[in-house]
Amino acid sequence: MGGRRVRERDREEDTGVPGAELLADADRADSWFLVVEGTPQSHVDLSDPAYLDFSYVRRMAHAADLVAPEGEPVEALHLGAGALTLARYIAHTRPGSDQRAVDIDAPLVEMVRRRLPWDRRARLRVGIGDAREWIAARRDASADLVLSDVFSGARTPAKLTSVEFYAEAARVLRPGGFLVVNVGDGHGLAHARGQAATAREVLPHAVLTADPGVLRGRRFGNLVLVAGHRPLPADELGRRAHRDPEMARLVEGRDLDRFTSGRAPVRDADAVDSPAPPEGVF
Repeated sequence: MGGRRVRERDREEDTGVPGAELLADADRADSWFLVVEGTPQSHVDLSDPAYLDFSYVRRMAHAADLVAPEGEPVEALHLGAGALTLARYIAHTRPGSDQRAVDIDAPLVEMVRRRLPWDRRARLRVGIGDAREWIAARRDASADLVLSDVFSGARTPAKLTSVEFYAEAARVLRPGGFLVVNVGDGHGLAHARGQAATAREVLPHAVLTADPGVLRGRRFGNLVLVAGHRPLPADELGRRAHRDPEMARLVEGRDLDRFTSGRAPVRDADAVDSPAPPEGVF
């Protein structure tokens, strides 16, 4: 959690959801970390939805910022709800956006509604269900953004890592839309390389951003994959990643070709969960 302190007097132990806790951000008033089974899942500032604490969430937001002209409403689908950090951000930066989110954990969603309420003016609906089944039920070309940030504990389920899953996301995207995926990986980056190759099987235009140390395989972390049917604003995504307080690198074109070299797209038959982070990484 970025080394942030938690005020013990504000530590929320009784969320009513086994394995879930809310921890007050000691550096920002009215801000909270959602931690599930020991893994930090979300950070929200209830007073300022534009504030994004986690660096990978900021990189996902860069794509949301560039999918349409500034301030223009979009239609966004969120796979994995957590504390709805990006949904709140989009509602704030793009008023009038239609957004839908899904999460399999009904008690967690209800706890977030109760303890971390969002602006009721936001056009945001949250459903309960399996993300793979839910995206398969969406209409063709119905979304500008599909944001996938699904973790069971600290691992992405295998069924959300395959060509078949990416094909469903691609089907739902409008021609100029973006698929944005949070990928967790570490030493060797075998999973991330496979995910980039898998996304490109159905969405030919893709870029990857991550902290340089993560890209070199020196430590476990989050990589953000952005893919679409049409060329992406790679130059601007790269500039924003570079200017971020936690500077990131963008991998595209021939560099991405080299990154995915020798990696076959992952299919349902051979998909596995994303790797578990090393003990103590959080």
